[in-house]
Amino acid sequence: MEARCQCGAIRFQTPLPKPLALYICHCAECRRQTSSAFGTSAIFPHFPLPQSELLSCYKRPTSSGHTLYCYFCRECGTRLIHSTPGKNVLSIKGGCIEGLDWRGAIHIWTKSAMVPIPEGSEAHSEEQPSGSEYGGSQESLDQPPTALLHGSGGNPLPEPKTPAELERLRRVKGACELSGVI
Repeated sequence: MEARCQCGAIRFQTPLPKPLALYICHCAECRRQTSSAFGTSAIFPHFPLPQSELLSCYKRPTSSGHTLYCYFCRECGTRLIHSTPGKNVLSIKGGCIEGLDWRGAIHIWTKSAMVPIPEGSEAHSEEQPSGSEYGGSQESLDQPPTALLHGSGGNPLPEPKTPAELERLRRVKGACELSGVI
């Protein structure tokens, strides 16, 4: 599947023909991020970030204590990818993926939804419950079962333990000028 920003300056292919999961999140953070009623995250195995001088990054802490790297096009401002060091998947924002099948999307944090949830949709008032195929919490969105990644090229990024390891990871794994990940 092809993904691109609004102006088309940043383009890339997804590593699989469809996401491992598709989430429509109605939490306040996703509403702020999209300036809309919800955010959409298509979960894919981790892959190298697109190479572009226009790819920039905003980083923020998550409720679980990790840092979320939020990549966007510096030209048009389109949010494209979210990534967390040490996780073996990343999230591509649904609106930038051509041909994404929205049927079967899982609605989460519906207790704060600003729009009606489509009838018949899988929906959870907070996070996805445990026991599902893809995990039991927002944290598990970043760590799907290894079987789901088999043959996809998804490899976990190492969690840096020292400042030197963090600097090495920043130089090797991405394009985030604002956060220092290069």
